[in-house]
Amino acid sequence: MSWYLAVLKKYAEFSGRAGRPEFWMFFLIHLIILIVLFALSNRFSIFGIVYLIYALGTIIPYIAVAVRRLHDTDKSGWFVLIGLIPLVGGIILLILLALPGTSDSNRFGSPPAGQPPT
Repeated sequence: MSWYLAVLKKYAEFSGRAGRPEFWMFFLIHLIILIVLFALSNRFSIFGIVYLIYALGTIIPYIAVAVRRLHDTDKSGWFVLIGLIPLVGGIILLILLALPGTSDSNRFGSPPAGQPPT
């Protein structure tokens, strides 16, 4: 949960680097919350509004952590737009996000620490 909160604290920080654990733990918790809210919205209509507010409120942190993750692999943050290509774009973006980061400093900064944030 600390990874998730750390990403939300860096709400719109597009500079720097994010390691694989930071991105994937945020993605996992975010996906679980979306699935639960969607299931509840099918049962109770008020949760449809909660789902929409949560989804809209977390778009920017999700894009920011994805850009920082791409920076960790020494790719420009603009590669996140590859996801807009129908059919194959999402698959290519998924592969780019899953690649290991560079072990040394790159043009986006030093490698992120492997420890969960406190």
